[in-house]
Amino acid sequence: MTERTRIVAVEDVPENGSYLFTAEDSYANEREILLVQCEEDPGVRAWINTCTHENQKFDRGDGAAVRDGELICPKHGSMFDTCSGACDNGEAAGTTLPGVGVTVDAGDVFLSDDAYTYLHDGGIDADDDGDGGPSSTSHIGF
Repeated sequence: MTERTRIVAVEDVPENGSYLFTAEDSYANEREILLVQCEEDPGVRAWINTCTHENQKFDRGDGAAVRDGELICPKHGSMFDTCSGACDNGEAAGTTLPGVGVTVDAGDVFLSDDAYTYLHDGGIDADDDGDGGPSSTSHIGF
């Protein structure tokens, strides 16, 4: 059986948004993954946090836009079904989001995909100082 890592309680995944976490893939690359609610069992789905049309993040740290069971790309407005990951409109029409395996047990969401190792809640840059600026300072004085 695959070892599972608890991510969050299902009740903490926003109905009209997303829950963001970072995991490492099997090639040691950090990947942002978002959880969204889905009406089909197990009630949530996990997708790589990138639109299939362009390298555009759905969730930039404050939740992805989700409306009527569709995840919305903030750049071109393509909409992806939260349960299947499929897109049938806009620039990303005909594509499907890459999924990440999760399970739900006793109200908790677990990462169960052998290709990923959970690292932390939030995005890749979640551990920075949060000011949005560069990570270093200039040595120039005024």
